[in-house]
Amino acid sequence: MSVEVMEEEWLYSEEQVRALLEWVRGQEGVERSVYPFMRVVAEQALRPGEARGLRVSDVVFPERGLGKLTVSYSGKARVVPLRSQSVEFLRAWISEAGLREDDLLFPDLRGRSASTPVYQRVWAQAQEAVLPRDERYSWRLGEPIFILRESCLVKWLAMGTSPFTVAELAGVTPSWLALRYPHCFRVEDAEIYWDRLEAIMGLPESLKS
Repeated sequence: MSVEVMEEEWLYSEEQVRALLEWVRGQEGVERSVYPFMRVVAEQALRPGEARGLRVSDVVFPERGLGKLTVSYSGKARVVPLRSQSVEFLRAWISEAGLREDDLLFPDLRGRSASTPVYQRVWAQAQEAVLPRDERYSWRLGEPIFILRESCLVKWLAMGTSPFTVAELAGVTPSWLALRYPHCFRVEDAEIYWDRLEAIMGLPESLKS
């Protein structure tokens, strides 16, 4: 399985993601679904294409506890839990936008799926406006919006979330995560007890001669 490695320096920190989304939210003249769309991609680690296809009926608002978001990709569906903050945000967004059960969750002005060129243009403008123009970050300008999903997945792994859980939430395999984000699986300071390992792996005395 060939997977392109995504090293740590390519990813955005929580502070950078927050600043980028705040910039998008504050822009006048931007289609109103662009910010909610980007926020859900960033918080739930969705593929942009998955978020574009979501409908209001895919969101479950609970009486209490976690909400649920049913996401489909390549003909397979998975359920992503929604924290209370995300539930409140989506509930308010659906009400504000006047969306009905069968409507797309993030429609454009004509009720169709969010336009890739539209949100990608806004995203590029946000990066230009927010990211520092120095040697470390300037080469990252123009990074596709997919980086929001990537950064969220790495954040979950860094928090100590089981790779099996992260893989299930993201719709990938644990091995894909290890190949994609090897820096999350490096154990540089691990202590190996060689004497004990040798004792365990060694041959019985009867087989040594």
